[in-house]
Amino acid sequence: VVVVLSGGARSQVVVGYDNPACHGKTVIIEIFEWKWTDVALECERFLAQAGYCGVQISPPNEHAVITADYPYPWWQRYQPISYKLVSRSGNEEEFIDMVHRCNAVGVRIFADAVVNHMAGLGREGVGSGGTPFNSDNLDFPGVPYTADDFTPRELCPSGDGGVNDYSDPYNVRNCYLVGLTDLYGATDYVRQSVAGYFNKLVDIGVAGFRVDAAKHMWPEDLQAMMDLTHDLNTDQGFPANTRPFFMLEVIDRNDGAVTVQEYYGMGRVTEFRYNQKIAWGIQNFDQLNGVYDPGWGMADPGNALVFVDNHDNQRGHGGAGDTLTFKWPKDYRLGVAFTLAQPYGFTRIMSSYDFGDDSDAGPPHLTDYSTASVVITGDNQCGGGWVCEHRWPSIYKMARFRNAMVTSDWWDNYYCDGNVVAFSRGSRGFFAMVKAGTVDQTFQTGMPAGTYEDVVSCQSVTVNSDGTVHVSITNEEEPVFAICVDCDCSEPPVVTATPEPDRTTTTTTTTQGPTEPSYTDGIHRTVIFIHKQTNDGQDLFVRGGIDGSRRPGCSQDAETDPCAIDITTNSLGTTTHYDKYNSWREGDTRLDWMGAQVSQGTYGGQAASGTPLAWTSSTPSNPGYQQLNTYGDHYWMVDVDMDCSQTEDGWFEVKAFLTNTDNGWEGDISQSGGCSGTGGGRAPYTTNNHLGRCGYVNVFTFDSPACTVNDFT
Repeated sequence: VVVVLSGGARSQVVVGYDNPACHGKTVIIEIFEWKWTDVALECERFLAQAGYCGVQISPPNEHAVITADYPYPWWQRYQPISYKLVSRSGNEEEFIDMVHRCNAVGVRIFADAVVNHMAGLGREGVGSGGTPFNSDNLDFPGVPYTADDFTPRELCPSGDGGVNDYSDPYNVRNCYLVGLTDLYGATDYVRQSVAGYFNKLVDIGVAGFRVDAAKHMWPEDLQAMMDLTHDLNTDQGFPANTRPFFMLEVIDRNDGAVTVQEYYGMGRVTEFRYNQKIAWGIQNFDQLNGVYDPGWGMADPGNALVFVDNHDNQRGHGGAGDTLTFKWPKDYRLGVAFTLAQPYGFTRIMSSYDFGDDSDAGPPHLTDYSTASVVITGDNQCGGGWVCEHRWPSIYKMARFRNAMVTSDWWDNYYCDGNVVAFSRGSRGFFAMVKAGTVDQTFQTGMPAGTYEDVVSCQSVTVNSDGTVHVSITNEEEPVFAICVDCDCSEPPVVTATPEPDRTTTTTTTTQGPTEPSYTDGIHRTVIFIHKQTNDGQDLFVRGGIDGSRRPGCSQDAETDPCAIDITTNSLGTTTHYDKYNSWREGDTRLDWMGAQVSQGTYGGQAASGTPLAWTSSTPSNPGYQQLNTYGDHYWMVDVDMDCSQTEDGWFEVKAFLTNTDNGWEGDISQSGGCSGTGGGRAPYTTNNHLGRCGYVNVFTFDSPACTVNDFT
């Protein structure tokens, strides 16, 4: 949006609220709950070279410190105490340093702004910056706000003063959302106070804002606050007369009186119906061509902010339901890749930490609950409980594809056979992906003839004079293909980032949740899950014990090998669904590296390939339902009684083996960052295999360092 303002003898062209000021880059990352020092490093070492537009950071203002309801949950960041820049992520000096360093390499910072409300009723004490407050008295001296600055009770039509009727806009916007003290945005003082906070951030060099709970603010109130905000800071590399970029959280799923259309002209509006559409489409490719459905009331392309998931709905909170997350890696990769390839809306992707089954859990932390640093592993991924989807190859490389499509047409040459979907983007790009198995097929690209490099796999392909290209997709974990004019698959170069200042601490790094004691003797029930979506005819096994590099003297005889561990496999059920598992577990008495034991059972004449796993689901109506599976479909499971005395300080190693493939073995794993979960922590040594804990429920993902360890309670 370009607005011409006239005043006196001059006029100026102002770039409006929907411009992210990223020089044509089109993908923002929500990096959730990172410290400012880590964000600065990530801008310099990865984000700039990967071509990302910018980072949506967690709310930088002072927030409540909550320990009574739950120890330091993520949502304490969404209960403001003041607009001081002192939060769990760092102080004002660290915030300024982050903004300036990111701007210096062309990566913009967008702050999550919580300005609809202050902290919830029933809370008092001091905030993260040491400021006293009392929510019941509507007393927030750090701003300051007093009772006069909160929405009068008589304006709220609900009986209890809370939001409880989404068919009534007065209820939605004048009542307390889940008990959060609602600011009276109609007053000049509140508008000026919020604008003052915005201006402080803009003057530092922030490029814009995601406005939390914008749906619960009257558009005219929010517009007034925005209009009082300064232009972006030219000293930080922004063009003159550029307004801040605004992303407004308006949860509109055709389920209430408030619609996204009411906020047009105020920036980009969140399109939560896209979450549903992309999740449905990944399950049924035939639905993917309808991810944008104007007949369903979805925001038009020029106003929509689209994303596969965000910090709320990945946890089952605001706008949840029908949502893909990192917990289903293959489906998630497909959903994000398609989102970055298709033309609808402006895109934001998620960068998470692993919260296991605990939707309240704060970020990975030290023993004093201060946020732990992000660990970058040797394979350029993240450890220590940080998921970092923005570093997954098919995601960051598809961000490059989307940048190249910024001036391209809507999709064309659309093809879908239920398992493969493909389309071109004008004459500049072509995309294809496969749901299951591989593809070896010719498609029409609409592109100029020539040689191109698939940005994901790096294979070179030739577009013929008639615009056709032969596509081969063989990587079943990253089953995506994309070519574009002036694109390649080069990796971001190795960059020496500015190091974080040294910090002296007497604490040690742990993952979220208390680390439970290790079982180092006796026999204890142990469960292993490995998440892997397989093809028909494929089965999954594990092999393991202790690697020879850790325990010398390993042998090739599973019965006597000192690196193997005694186990007894337990039944998962007696229905036909478990026939293979029950046949192959007979005679399987050792977790070893060799494969089938001499006395191990067979199924239909087929020998086992290790300790068998059974396909399981979290859906009670599914034949593969298991109560311990709270994660979803495609979680292969084995339940054993393990001799913990044969482990290494309570830890053991496993690696998956997939049948009916060329190699079978899962790739090497770098699990140096430790595991999340109630029994999580860091193993006493490193290896190229998954590391699990004897006596616990261990959850792994095929070819991924992600791990969660929970107790059985």
